Amino acid sequence: MQVLGAYGQTELGHGTNIRGLETTATYDPETEEFIMNTPTLTSYKWWAGTLGKTANHCVVLAQLWTQGKCHGIYPFIVQIRDLDTHQPLPGVHVGDVGPRMGYTTADNGFLGMKNVRIPRENMPMKNAQVLKDGTFVKKDRHGKLTYGTMVFVRVTLVSDAAFYVAKAATIAVRYSAVRRQCQAKENEPELQILDYRTQQHKLFICIATAHALQLAARWLWKTFTDVLADLREGNVEKLPELHALSSCLKSVSTSDASTCVEQCRYACGGHGYMMSSNLPYIYGHAVAIRTYEGDYTVLLLQGARYLVKAWEQMEAGNRLTPTVAYLSNAVSNQQAKWENTPEGIIRAFQAVAAAKIQFCVQSIRDLMKSGKCYEDAWQLTTLQLVEAAEVHCRAVMLDTYWKENLRLTASCSDNVKRVLRQLTSLYIIYWALDRAGDLLRYTCLSEKNVNILERQYEELLAALRPNAVGLVDAFDIRDEILNSSLGAYDGHVYIRLMEEAMKSPLNVQEVDPSFHKYIRPLAKGKL
Repeated sequence: MQVLGAYGQTELGHGTNIRGLETTATYDPETEEFIMNTPTLTSYKWWAGTLGKTANHCVVLAQLWTQGKCHGIYPFIVQIRDLDTHQPLPGVHVGDVGPRMGYTTADNGFLGMKNVRIPRENMPMKNAQVLKDGTFVKKDRHGKLTYGTMVFVRVTLVSDAAFYVAKAATIAVRYSAVRRQCQAKENEPELQILDYRTQQHKLFICIATAHALQLAARWLWKTFTDVLADLREGNVEKLPELHALSSCLKSVSTSDASTCVEQCRYACGGHGYMMSSNLPYIYGHAVAIRTYEGDYTVLLLQGARYLVKAWEQMEAGNRLTPTVAYLSNAVSNQQAKWENTPEGIIRAFQAVAAAKIQFCVQSIRDLMKSGKCYEDAWQLTTLQLVEAAEVHCRAVMLDTYWKENLRLTASCSDNVKRVLRQLTSLYIIYWALDRAGDLLRYTCLSEKNVNILERQYEELLAALRPNAVGLVDAFDIRDEILNSSLGAYDGHVYIRLMEEAMKSPLNVQEVDPSFHKYIRPLAKGKL
């Protein structure tokens, strides 16, 4: 623990556009050192975790300058604090960025540098190097190997999203089994709020979403490790698909997680607003991952670029990668008879995705025919491109969840298999009803089919009700991790709420000094 590190990429003025980062690392061949500078206020590193008051070193991404030429963004290891006194080193301006919505213990910091010198060896040189005389040598022939490792965090965030939803669903479902409200019939006890269909609608999709995201995360992780192995051999063929997958799945999974966690808080009523429920903290984490390591909209647009290229590959008769292979059957899927089955709904989502991608490609072409350059045509089509990427990702998630569920439950008992397939079916039908407009527009879905889906959905809610608590218990999240007055395993909700209330500093004294100082004088007509 002598070297405590942070990772400084994002700047005050640049986040998404990495190429636009302003921090510079200029090589001095006379001393064999790099001179680090943040030449403007907007070039200050911003948001790096542990940077504010904890780290004494930082991996800084900067524009590499040598022999009068800029070679782009590369990482540099910079010592920022003294190892004994922990004081900032000369030329270093470092501190905390201030209060934020969540992650209050992450020590997010800022970093400014003025002529801070570091040894030449402090530039990691696996993929590129600067020789002693300042000669730049690039080892990464493809220019993609460094970026391939950056995909790693996006992959792990899909798993994080699943965990946040699982925690929130566990708290809300357990609370809903304890909480009783209103008599449905005279002379009968108040109902558990989990018995209300509206509560089931709010919560059971959250349980299913946690499963769907976790299976997607595992599948994406396997894809990532396979591509990483290829990258080490110099094969970058699968990297574009991984980039598109990780971008879209990171966007959609973190967005779904934010929605589900907030929905779980709503489902707990006023008690869900208490900090002791832990739902506000979980929400603060969930909404953060929707933004960091790639903004929702920006990443969907990155995925959309891959989809447009895939459509062009399909038109040219070239082989498509697995996640977009459905484009080859786009027209037949759109015209196929509607099937109220999980497989049929998945094919329908693929048909919608294909139709939206086709529309985007045609829109760009039409705009270019009217005189627009490609960049302007792309910008004018971004609303449709985001929609196309989102529904493509949704189709991938539905397909992955269904197939992985079939694979993993093949050797399970009939009871476990039945419940988990009910949960998967609920998830698929939920999204079919949510996107009924697109399905009506691009497939053979009819109003009659929608009515059938609605009945199936409500039947699944009723079927899952007896196992709801068991399903969240199966997440096996310890009370110490949930840290919730509402979601503990023993169900003692009201005892814990009162215990937490009594911990408030305002309850230390029966009469707070502020009463006599501010309120009592008002009663006497004195201020």
